[in-house]
Amino acid sequence: MAKFVFIVPPLTGHINPTLSIGAVLLRRGHEVAWISLDKSLALRLPEGGQLLLIEYDESDQQKQDSEKYLDIITKKIVYGIDSIKFLYEEVLIPLNRHSYEGILTLLDEFKPDLIITDHQMFAGAIAAVNKNIPYATSVTAPAAIKVMDELPKIHEWEVNQIVTLQKELGIQSENSIACSDLLTMVLTSKAFFGEMELPSNYQFVGPVIHKRAGQTAFDWLKLEQSEQPKVLVSIGTTFDHEHKKSFFAKVIEAFADEPLTVVVVSEPSLFEEWPQNFIVQRNVPQLELLPHLDAVVCHGGHNTVCETLTNGLPMVVVPIAYDQSHVAGRVVRVGAGLRLNFNRFKSKHLKEAVEEILNNSDFKEAAQKMRASFEEAGGTETAADLLVQLSAVRYAEVLNN
Repeated sequence: MAKFVFIVPPLTGHINPTLSIGAVLLRRGHEVAWISLDKSLALRLPEGGQLLLIEYDESDQQKQDSEKYLDIITKKIVYGIDSIKFLYEEVLIPLNRHSYEGILTLLDEFKPDLIITDHQMFAGAIAAVNKNIPYATSVTAPAAIKVMDELPKIHEWEVNQIVTLQKELGIQSENSIACSDLLTMVLTSKAFFGEMELPSNYQFVGPVIHKRAGQTAFDWLKLEQSEQPKVLVSIGTTFDHEHKKSFFAKVIEAFADEPLTVVVVSEPSLFEEWPQNFIVQRNVPQLELLPHLDAVVCHGGHNTVCETLTNGLPMVVVPIAYDQSHVAGRVVRVGAGLRLNFNRFKSKHLKEAVEEILNNSDFKEAAQKMRASFEEAGGTETAADLLVQLSAVRYAEVLNN
């Protein structure tokens, strides 16, 4: 049996797919660990999984720095291209620089046969090359690849940031090694990814949907008693700045007393009073909820969009930052939904867009086609198969040498 280690950033959307893949590898009898800065990850690992926590001395400035990244992303107000610059300069490059020594130490302790590093944790790829350990890459945000084709100047700038860090940490190549030449798993289908030819080391495995452990309380009775169309509204957990309140104010104005049941993911205390046709909770059991819904309004987070399309549901996408604009563009391009501008849309635009996707069956049919493409790609089991095959090939090569 092989030893696998996932290297993940402290971001839920990047961690969750690895938990599902890791659970399959554990069930098959392999040893699986996760290297992370996120101490709380220990509570979410599948049974048998090991957390290898990157730790620093309490007085170490690196430790203080390493704990601030998620908070920086959550509080910062950024949009469009500016958000990409912010993400690299203020989050990814410092995060990877500060994680590198800890990753090296933990690799020496665990001695994995194969490393699987998130595409944004390029310190994992750098450590793998410097330690001569084979590695695969997990691409949880496929826009990171598509930017090569759609925004070549932005891609060139991103590569320069990564290459500069690589050189600082001992790799002199002029090419980014963030995506593995052995295996780069793209967590979507070719149909949703779109037109762009990729080398054979890139494999579309489909979305890896993570079923969260435990049960989240929900007002199922109110939902089931409603005979009206049911819509989920969520802008994810990443954005927690003042624009969140203005967004949900527009949602209230658009849907209050309309013939809809609206499930809103938000702190109920955001407003003193919500409309009677709303169900408002800080957390919802999203995977269990989606099969009971008719449409989704979201920010274009890749995981939420994939979960929505996996259920064949149309959506209205209101992208805010990072890769969300690209994801929203793909939703529109495949015909599965409509897009609004986060800064400019008014409540009437949201109301009209939701009415359009509910009343025009073309949107639902397009969403169901994407669901079929996801199923064909394979998902979790396919990803696990590829990793096992790669580890077996590398083991055979070691024996032959």
